[in-house]
Amino acid sequence: MNRISFAASNTMNQLQKQMDVIANNLANSQTTGYKKQKASFAELMYQQHNNQRNQAEETERLTPNGIRLGTGAGITQVKTVATQGSFANTNRLLDFALTDPNQYFKVMAPKGNENTVHYTRDGAFYLSPINGNEVALVTSEGHQVLDEQNNPIIFNNTLKNVQLGQNGQLIFSNDAGTRATFNIGIVQMNKVQSMEKVGDNLLVAPTELNGETALVTNLEGGLRGQIGLKQQALEQSNVDIGEEMTDLIQTQRAYQFQAKAITIADQMQGLINGIR
Repeated sequence: MNRISFAASNTMNQLQKQMDVIANNLANSQTTGYKKQKASFAELMYQQHNNQRNQAEETERLTPNGIRLGTGAGITQVKTVATQGSFANTNRLLDFALTDPNQYFKVMAPKGNENTVHYTRDGAFYLSPINGNEVALVTSEGHQVLDEQNNPIIFNNTLKNVQLGQNGQLIFSNDAGTRATFNIGIVQMNKVQSMEKVGDNLLVAPTELNGETALVTNLEGGLRGQIGLKQQALEQSNVDIGEEMTDLIQTQRAYQFQAKAITIADQMQGLINGIR
């Protein structure tokens, strides 16, 4: 395979990955609290031929000296764009929206053979019965929502009224005056790019990291004053469908250009082989 085909095939492989990222963004454009991703490209390793006889004659040159023979382009990073999504009022008592773009709810979800703390921006919560008298606050996927001490939020099923207190405090009550109060678990995400996406709109600390101290800050005690939370509303995805469609078209055109380069290189090779 000649250099042109090699560089083009490498780039096509990476462009396919970019199209997968865009397709995932489009598929989650209506997912509550979803944060879009964006792929960044850089040039792969190249070989440079310094063919200038006199470097002094190249002082006014605007491009790099020599001839660069590249091997294509590659994705250097798939970055999560953590900008705030718009809010939609739902008039539903168990719907909550975080107003700080770097804050996340804590939920318990399986990772491998054990349950660990995960993080999500999706505040559409539900009540799930766990025995005859108690219910648990869960996500739409059934994962238990945690308090600030990583304990599941469980209370008596007679408590039907839900109220949001100060600093992320949830108050469940009934008409008889019985109350149960919980500090909903919320963290400040310090390094969202280092987190691992595991599906169900969840993030988790990578397995290779022994601790999460540098990645997240648990908002407890005096830090709970930083919590931004509103009730009866949900944060929408920050995906701009028009922007994603434009990026998709540009990526498809780039893919077609690389495919055409392979075709032309093959034709050139055929002409050379046909010379007698």
